Amino acid sequence: MTLQALLFDVDGTLADTERDGHRLAFNRAFAAAGLDWCWDVALYGELLAITGGKERMRHYIERYHPDWPKPRNFSALVTQLHAAKTAHYTAMLAQGAIPLRPGVRRLLTEARVAKLRLAIATTTTPANVSALLRHALGPGAESWFEVIGAGDVVPAKKPAPDIYYYVLERLGLPSSACLAFEDSENGVRAARAAGLKTVVTVNDYTRTHDFSGAAIVLDHLGEASQPFKILSPTPVNGFAFANLDFLFRLHAAA
Repeated sequence: MTLQALLFDVDGTLADTERDGHRLAFNRAFAAAGLDWCWDVALYGELLAITGGKERMRHYIERYHPDWPKPRNFSALVTQLHAAKTAHYTAMLAQGAIPLRPGVRRLLTEARVAKLRLAIATTTTPANVSALLRHALGPGAESWFEVIGAGDVVPAKKPAPDIYYYVLERLGLPSSACLAFEDSENGVRAARAAGLKTVVTVNDYTRTHDFSGAAIVLDHLGEASQPFKILSPTPVNGFAFANLDFLFRLHAAA
């Protein structure tokens, strides 16, 4: 089936949000709450195996502070910490601290001109998605995406395919008409379980992940002045960056 829609993960895919964005925001939320927890770069890389911020905090406490006396309102505390973390993170976005990855703005613009449909499929919160799109792409950028599947709109987060099923249902498209864009093993597992061909752009945290089943693995989407590196066998050659011609050929060949 002809390619009709591009479905994007957010954190690590549209922008390198994790190490110097979400991680710092978590630490600021912990400090403001009087907690002596600090997630350094290496530890946060381990914690990224757990998708979802609230789930990540619960895992951290169980793994690294099993004797910490949980308050009666523990679930409420986790929710409050996550909300505080989101506030710190969106403030960082407003300051322009987290730019888009190479090729992202160009590809989104090309897709819009060509009338390809766009959607978001992510485990991050709607507030985080809105802030990133608004500050990195400009006011009104949320309207570029026909469907934004984010946060807790589905019961199971990646690597479960639920968020992709949610987006596909609202687009009214089969998986064979779409390409997914991911940056992590959990993301690829989710996309592939939903039947989606998947483009991977790795980052510092995910370079060693298992991307079995991905259509292609790149270091980033590339620009004419900043060519991508292809990190996996590919059925498509002769390109320096991921434009629509590249994606249509990849979709047809993968």
